Amino acid sequence: MSVTAYPRLAWTWTRALAQYPVSLVLLTVAQAFTTAAELLAVVVVFGRAGRLGGFTLNEALLVYGLTGTAFCTAHTLLGAVDRLGDHVRRGSFDTIMVRPVSPLVQLATDEFSPRRMGRFVPSLAALGYALSVLDIAWTPGKVLMVPVLIGCGAVICGSLWVAAASVQFFVTDSRELASSVTYGGWALAEYPLAVYARDVVRAVTFVVPLAFVSWQPALFILDRPDPLGLPGWLRYAAPLAAAATFALATLAWRAGLRHYRSTGS
Repeated sequence: MSVTAYPRLAWTWTRALAQYPVSLVLLTVAQAFTTAAELLAVVVVFGRAGRLGGFTLNEALLVYGLTGTAFCTAHTLLGAVDRLGDHVRRGSFDTIMVRPVSPLVQLATDEFSPRRMGRFVPSLAALGYALSVLDIAWTPGKVLMVPVLIGCGAVICGSLWVAAASVQFFVTDSRELASSVTYGGWALAEYPLAVYARDVVRAVTFVVPLAFVSWQPALFILDRPDPLGLPGWLRYAAPLAAAATFALATLAWRAGLRHYRSTGS
């Protein structure tokens, strides 16, 4: 039921917004320009420095593109769940609970807007450019692994969105905390992790697995050793990290639903 309900609900919101095509186009373009500004920052920083953490501009664009593609996918499909606290406070989550569709699907598709897809443009452009200009030793296995790694990154990002939002079942006014994990993690992962301190890299590898969104996949694609000395097998661990993050997000969401008590409104 929920598998088919998601596209139906998303399409309903899309049709509603399509009644105002000029507004929809302008908002989509605005989203693209917002993300392009972040891309410009990466270009300026690495363009001026030449190399940072041993990475060139084109290699940094690969990391940026992988990060943006994964996070944009998660943001488009699940970004609305971070408004959970608002629904709890207003009592509208009670209405969501009594409908014959998964509460998570309803929450994720609430006010779904295709304008979010504008964020994909700079990310995909950076990823495509980097893959075309970098000297990568392509093999059939590597070609097949690239979409797998991107998919795993999207699962990790989406799971983090759901897990962070689930905290709002327990602490209603914790949307900023959730955003620090999701949007903050997005900003952090846009740069090669070699530019950060070792403790930060360990934290985003073994605690919040952002390293498997772009950093470890980039090392795999570039066939480079980890400059921070972490084990080489980690570059193949993105599917394991995605499965573990998905499982934890599922447990967090279910625990939140069990904890939830109606507002009585």
